[in-house]
Amino acid sequence: MGLPGIDGTSRLADEGFAIRYGDVRIITKALVVATGGLSYPSLDAGPLGYRIAEQFSLKIVPPSPGLVPLTLGKADKIDGPPLAGIAVEAAVTAGGRTFMENLLFTHWGLSGPGILQASNYWNPGEEVLIDLLPERSILKILDTAGIGPEKVKLKTLLSQYLLKRLVAAILPGDLADKSVGALTKKELDRTALLLHRWQVRPGGTEGYRTAEVTRGGVDTAEISSKTFESRRVPGLYFIGEVMDVTGQLGGYNLQWACSSGWCVGGSA
Repeated sequence: MGLPGIDGTSRLADEGFAIRYGDVRIITKALVVATGGLSYPSLDAGPLGYRIAEQFSLKIVPPSPGLVPLTLGKADKIDGPPLAGIAVEAAVTAGGRTFMENLLFTHWGLSGPGILQASNYWNPGEEVLIDLLPERSILKILDTAGIGPEKVKLKTLLSQYLLKRLVAAILPGDLADKSVGALTKKELDRTALLLHRWQVRPGGTEGYRTAEVTRGGVDTAEISSKTFESRRVPGLYFIGEVMDVTGQLGGYNLQWACSSGWCVGGSA
């Protein structure tokens, strides 16, 4: 992946390239950089592609982990019973984009497809909004439940829709033990906010170790959208994840790597 043995590349007078690999010097008319990003360092991923781009003065969008689990900051650490292993269907919003998919609680924070998708649009310091009952209205549920003669506690009612451990962690004690019929409007609105607009401010991500892709890379403005050749350096091509192109889950990143490679193969 990173090919750490490559000492560098240089431009030749006849517009070819010389690649130094240990004691070996390779001469080529065209150079295709398909080194990937920084994700999965255990597979020897590295910044070689970025270094080559910078050597020829191409702009680099700062890389960062993408499609990656988020870690919770101290302010958002959940008190009460451990939640690691709990999975729920939720609507996760970050950077103005919402994904309704599975959310998984981990020992370090939040993961699952919904979080991974949202991580591509999240930037450090920003909030993530989570709707734990995306296809229901908690206010309608509470309104109906409050009519009955029985004094049902809020935590008991919500345990019909969410695991008890999750309810205990999300709801503060002054709300959890209160009868549904006795909830004030302010308490009803507070409950709705906690369940439909749970605000967390992640402390960060799990990093490249678990990131499925790398955001950022060689600026697409530097590259021909048809041939993937550098606009500044004829014969120099960049494809796949080394470029600033990041897809969602579902094979889009693999498709991008294959498609961009096919385009180069038909033009170089």
